[in-house]
Amino acid sequence: MKKVAVLGAGSWGTALAMVLADNDHEVRLWGHKKEQIDEINTTHTNKKYLKNITLSEGIVGYTSMEDAVTGVDAIVLAVPTKAMREVCQQVKQYLDTPHLFVHVSKGIEPDTHLRVSEVIEEELPATVRKAVVVLSGPSHAEEVSLRQPTTVTAASTNLEAAEKVQDLFINQHFRVYTNTDVVGVEIGGSLKNIIALAAGITDGLGYGDNAKAALITRGLAEIARLGSCLGANPLTFLGLTGMGDLIVTCTSVHSRNWRAGNMLGKGMKLDEVLENMGMVVEGVRTTKAAYQLSQKLQVKMPLTSALYHVLFDNVDPKDAVDELMSRNKTTELDDLSQLLGDRFSS
Repeated sequence: MKKVAVLGAGSWGTALAMVLADNDHEVRLWGHKKEQIDEINTTHTNKKYLKNITLSEGIVGYTSMEDAVTGVDAIVLAVPTKAMREVCQQVKQYLDTPHLFVHVSKGIEPDTHLRVSEVIEEELPATVRKAVVVLSGPSHAEEVSLRQPTTVTAASTNLEAAEKVQDLFINQHFRVYTNTDVVGVEIGGSLKNIIALAAGITDGLGYGDNAKAALITRGLAEIARLGSCLGANPLTFLGLTGMGDLIVTCTSVHSRNWRAGNMLGKGMKLDEVLENMGMVVEGVRTTKAAYQLSQKLQVKMPLTSALYHVLFDNVDPKDAVDELMSRNKTTELDDLSQLLGDRFSS
């Protein structure tokens, strides 16, 4: 049994706390809203985020960061990317020895263009950071909380640390693989939210399966193009954190990004959508960051560019689709041939 602090009592943090409790670990679930934490401790529910789910009594809620992290073996960072720096700054005040950190957030920081693990490493000194492991993959919190079969990847440049996280989480319902390609895992997990927003838009516009299949396929090409430019192994994007996460996020009503895109496609403005959602839609910030990064690195990302203009320049979604379909003709496999050739040529 290990003592694990899960920082972030949203749907994903709560679902992962359930996995850890199922594995007989002592779980401390931290959140900043007293009413929510009181609910977790008294009725063993978290109804705002996971309806009709009863939590294990082994999950104890905390509003005190110091109490939550003191004496634990591992710390799971399950807060939105925009809150990651602030939470890391709080955490490090209460640690005096190196700890294993697991982050489960999917996004890229606008302006700095840093991946989440890079943000964490900037904020947490080596004196309190033993290793940072990314836990990512096709994993809706709603299904994980129902103990439906789910597979994810634990990625770190430190394989031993990734294997420790694998041991923490793996069980008969929640299968965990390991990977050392942190760049690929984080880029795949982040950029799929962009494509999911676009998929929601096409559904909102009333387009069919052909459009969605094209979007997912060409979206994967964009993800691999940017990821490989940043040093990722292109084969990572064919795995759980690439194609796997892309499929689940683009095709499910559980996906916040798909739901947000669907509302945009039906004519709502971005501010209205975000207010209506009531939860963080990571794809919005990530679209801005990925667009900035693509311009900086001169990487062609037409889908990301089109979505950026819809979100931030008030371009009509249908006009954006029409423009995408009217681009100059090209060949399909040039990208893949170039990526694989650059990576694996002798």
